[in-house]
Parts: sequence; structure tokens; C-alpha cells
Amino acid sequence: MADSTENTEWGSRLGFILAAIGSAVGLGNIWRFSYMVYDNGGGAFLIPYFFALLTAGIPLLILEFGFGHKMRGSAPFSFAKMSEKWEWLGWWPSLVSFVITTYYAAIIGWSLNYIVYSFGTIWGQDPESFFYNSHLQLTEGISEIGGINLTILLGVIAVWLINYFILYKGVQEGIEKASKIFMPLLAVFMLIITVRGVTLPGALAGVNKFLEPDFSALLNVKVWLAAYGQIFFTLSVGFAIMITYSSYLPKDSDIVNNAFITALANCGFSFIVGIGSFGILGYMAAQTGQPISEVVAQSIGLAFIAFPKAISLLPAFQSLFAIIFFLGLTIAGFSSSLSLIEAFVASVRDKFDIERKKAVTYVCLAGLLGSLIFTTGAGLYFLDIVDHFVNQFGIALIGLVECIVLGWYYKSSRIRNYVNPLSDFPIGNWWEIMIKFVTPIILGVMFIQNTILELSKPYGGYDIGSLIKYGWAVAALLLIIGIILSFLPWKGQKSEELLNPEEVK
Repeated sequence: MADSTENTEWGSRLGFILAAIGSAVGLGNIWRFSYMVYDNGGGAFLIPYFFALLTAGIPLLILEFGFGHKMRGSAPFSFAKMSEKWEWLGWWPSLVSFVITTYYAAIIGWSLNYIVYSFGTIWGQDPESFFYNSHLQLTEGISEIGGINLTILLGVIAVWLINYFILYKGVQEGIEKASKIFMPLLAVFMLIITVRGVTLPGALAGVNKFLEPDFSALLNVKVWLAAYGQIFFTLSVGFAIMITYSSYLPKDSDIVNNAFITALANCGFSFIVGIGSFGILGYMAAQTGQPISEVVAQSIGLAFIAFPKAISLLPAFQSLFAIIFFLGLTIAGFSSSLSLIEAFVASVRDKFDIERKKAVTYVCLAGLLGSLIFTTGAGLYFLDIVDHFVNQFGIALIGLVECIVLGWYYKSSRIRNYVNPLSDFPIGNWWEIMIKFVTPIILGVMFIQNTILELSKPYGGYDIGSLIKYGWAVAALLLIIGIILSFLPWKGQKSEELLNPEEVK
């Protein structure tokens, strides 16, 4: 039988907030936000970014916090409690979170490897060649899988073992305690990187390039959609995480304030790290004589190629700075992976009435097996395709359907009337307008635009067959499996609760 409410409730409000911020603050905050700002109008991008935060990010957080807290369960249970015909809408994001964790573990594993490489900065003078050839041992293409890379495999095993150990301990003793260690450490590490970054020669030019406003960009619809996309993907909404985490809150917990604190802390972290990143890139440009545009990088390239290159150019303490950076990257990864796995573990526990320790064991073993494909010579290709399609045609579409179902079918007014008495300050009609109209329209436009772009040009130059097998098929399969799981009977206490859904009213 699944364990009782003991150790499935946050021990403090601080613990919940740190865990929620930890989930939101992931690898994307470090390597995606700064490039998004740079590539979409510089400082001017912050206008649509904060507009998106207020009109979509915070409203969606309040929606998921309120719904999860009211229903007191995982995403599948929460939607089943509303109506059994919507249970699949809880399984869909839970499965997406699980799949994301399988390749996310590989990236965290790389970060662990790079902590070791930092001793002596053994990537040398050509970090790009080292990353692709020596570290990843990348094959010529996705059709050439190659063997399992032992170095990466050991890193991935370590990642799953650490996640397993923390989640095995439960909510209070595991996730909450880890968050109280991880988040202060991450803040200290990122502050050190930022302060060092902005005090380097040439750093000011990099920061200016980061924040220099191009207000003409505000007339470009794509810039506004990019802002909404960044907000949506960075706050962990649509992953079943925040519904699950909020279900562990005590019944008299504040909802609205917690959502504002989580969202603002996440965005503040992104902004500070962005300044530090571009300070370091500005220094690198000054040292190499290249313009900023030629040294700037996004995604994995920033973390594992551009930064190691910049670190090697530092006048002193290169190894120490590298260790701090990759430790920060690793902690950011773990704080997010814990939440991704927990969302799926909670779903399995609720549905099949399995105690936490067994559920964590099964899920982590399955996750480790799923991660093996990303430890091969073609792992980066699989990672790139799966990540692109799961995010473009999973998370955004889930958010759209979630807004429509909770806003119109269940009625957003129910959630608003539920969270207001619990919160330090109430939300007004503006919130319902955002959930029922503004956010669904924006997400709908994003989905249509992404679909048109996808059909007009094969992603990343991959062949159509690979995109269908590892992209479209994986994204569709997660929805299909979610629907199948929704037809299976509920076990134990949760099945009894579904017969008397008192919290739904």
C-alpha cells in the first residue's frame, strides 16, 4: 500500500518555495535566457519578457498551484478527480517529464564529467574538438549509433543514483532537505561567476551587447512569441511538476504569493546569470580580437564550449573557476531533475497504490535504461531531436489544453474562489481573463507557428525518417500511452477518493 500523508508534505513554506524555484531554475536559465535576450532585441526584450511573465507565467503558476493544492494529488489523480475523462491530461505531462529526465540525466552527467576535467582544464586550447570528439566521441550521424561511451555512462549512473537517494528519502527528508542545500549553493556559485565575469577586462562591452536595446524588435511578433516561449518553458508549468509539488502543501498554505515569489526569483536568477555570462563572453572577445557576435553561443555550446574557452583565457585560477561553474551547472540540473522524476513517481504511486520506495526504485531503474541511448556515440543527435519535439509539441500543447480544460470546463472561477481565501492578497478578474483568453491564444499561435516551421523545413538538417521516428513518433506516443494508462483501474485509497470527490466542488 502507498505510504500515508507522513513525509508527503512539505515541512515548511521555505522548503516548498526553494523546491519550486529549484525546479524552475534549470540548465535553460544558464544557457538559454542570455542568448534569447541577445538575439531578440537586447534590453528591449525585457519588455515583452516581463509582460509575458505577468500575463502568462504567473497566472499559469497560480492555476497549477491552486489546482494541485485543491485536488491533493499527482497530475493524473487531480484531473481524474475533476472528471475521469480528463485523467489522460495528467498522464501526458507526467510522461513528458519522465522522458525529459532520461536525456537531462545525460547532460547533468556531462557536467559531472566536466568537474573532473576542470582540474587542469584538460579540454586544452580547442574545447569544441574536445567536447565533440574526446568527450562525446560523436559519430558522423544518427544512423551510426556507435558504442556506449563509458565516461558518459558512469556520469549518467551517478546522476540516477543521486536522484534515487534523494527521492527515496521522501518529500521532507529528501527533496526539501536537498533543495535547502542546493539552492543557496547555486546562488553563491552563480554570484561568484557573475561578479568575476563583470570585473574582467572587456566585460562591459559584453554586458552592453547583452542589454543594448533595439526597440524596433518590439514590432516583431516573433520576439513577443519568443518571450512567451521562454517564460513558459522556464517556469516548469505544463510538466505536472507544480501540480504535484503544490499537493504536498499544508491545507492552509498561501498560493498566490508563492507563485509570485517562485516566478520572480526564477526570472531574477536568469537575469543575473545573463549579465555574468555576457561579461565573460565580452572578456573572451577582447582577448581573441573577435566581435561579440562570433563568440556568443547558445544552449549546450555556451556551457561546454564557449565557457571552457573563456575560462582557459583567464589570467589566474582557471581550474577553480571552472569547478565552480560546472558545480553550479550540476546543481541546477539536479534541482530540476528531482522535480521531473517526482512528478512521474507521484503519478505511479497514486495510480497503482505503490509505496514510495518501490515507486522510486522502479522509475529510476526505467529512467537509467532510457538514458542509455544518450550515452552512445549518436547520443547528442537523439537528445537534440527528442528534446526539440517533446518541447515544441508536448509542453506547449499541454499548456494550451490545460488552460482550456481548467479555464472553461472546470471553470477558472472555482480555482480563483479557492485560492483567494488562502492567499495574502487575492487575484481579480484579470487572472481569469489571462487563463481563459490571453494565454491560450498565445500558446495556440506558438503551436501553429512551430508546426508550420516544422513542416516547411526539416529540423536541424536531419533526414525525415529520423525526425519521424525519434521526434514526431515519440511526442505522439507519450499522448497515446497517457490515454491508455487512463483506462487502467485505480488501486487502493485513491480509488476510494475518486468515488467521493469532495474537493471538486
